Amino acid sequence: MRRFGRTALAAALALAVVAGTAGWATGDSRPAVTGPPPGSAAWRAASVGGRALPDPAGASPREVARFFAALDGDARRELVRAHPLVVGNLEGAPLPLRYEANRMAVLATGEARYASLAGPDRQILAFDPRGRGQVAEVFGDLERAAHVSVIVPGSDNDASTHDAPRAPHTGPAGMGRALRAAAGGTTAVVAWTGYTTPVGVGPDAATGRLAEAGAVRLARFTAGLDAVGAPDPVLFCHSYGSVVCGLAARHTDATDLVVLGSPGMRADSAAGLGTRARVWAARGPSDWIADVPNVAFAGLGHGADPVSPAFGARRVPASDVRGHAGYFAPGTRSLAAFAAIAAGEVR
Repeated sequence: MRRFGRTALAAALALAVVAGTAGWATGDSRPAVTGPPPGSAAWRAASVGGRALPDPAGASPREVARFFAALDGDARRELVRAHPLVVGNLEGAPLPLRYEANRMAVLATGEARYASLAGPDRQILAFDPRGRGQVAEVFGDLERAAHVSVIVPGSDNDASTHDAPRAPHTGPAGMGRALRAAAGGTTAVVAWTGYTTPVGVGPDAATGRLAEAGAVRLARFTAGLDAVGAPDPVLFCHSYGSVVCGLAARHTDATDLVVLGSPGMRADSAAGLGTRARVWAARGPSDWIADVPNVAFAGLGHGADPVSPAFGARRVPASDVRGHAGYFAPGTRSLAAFAAIAAGEVR
């Protein structure tokens, strides 16, 4: 009975404390954005050269890739012009087409909060304006990269905050730029805010509901990278993003799974993730996530601590990391280690 009481108390604390990058704030429950992008009904009703278009909900990324490989340039451009939101979010579609389609989709919203994403130097691999908005951005040359990393951020991230003016290495785009600069060479980095993240502290941050929806989207995204010939990725998962990665791990072809500032991965151990990827974990000395109880009770909390020896992850040096979002700060030991993992230099 005493053990049950302690677990219940820890779960209550987890509900009050678990958060993402925003820190100590309250948060409301948010509906997860799922399913195919806007415009899918018109896409399904269309055709090209008498051929039906691949169903955004049912076609595999490899089927999508084969479909586009059979089209000439004019047919591809016509699909981009007529269905930018679908082409821009269609896993398996050629990368240049997705960049072009998403630039058009961003401009079509007419919303100032998204305007910078349409810049000529941006490579937007996914853009969905529903809800708070979702976005994925590429840093480097993804078509020719020898190594690919995907950053999965935590709470309080969406299409409008993806590249918000804050400390340059803390938001998804900032993390992506920092890792790309550190890894260099032929490494490409994708900052993937491709799921509905929790806002502040509240039930969404303490439960796995949004992470479960995000894991499905992350698994399909990595399958899309595979379909266009990209190397198997390294996943860098921050805060609540590590819950997403934990649930998606067995469904991706990631070579490495790196979690930082993690409240737990909904697994008792690295082996329990069901992945052949190497699992790494980092936590800085002043990261408040250490105060989050590592419990899982009645759907609350995210389980075992990934940096504990019992979990079985490899440790990433992070003694000079400041706060919860400083892992990609230039000059830190953590960023140097991340860059070595991303570039395939660690065996």
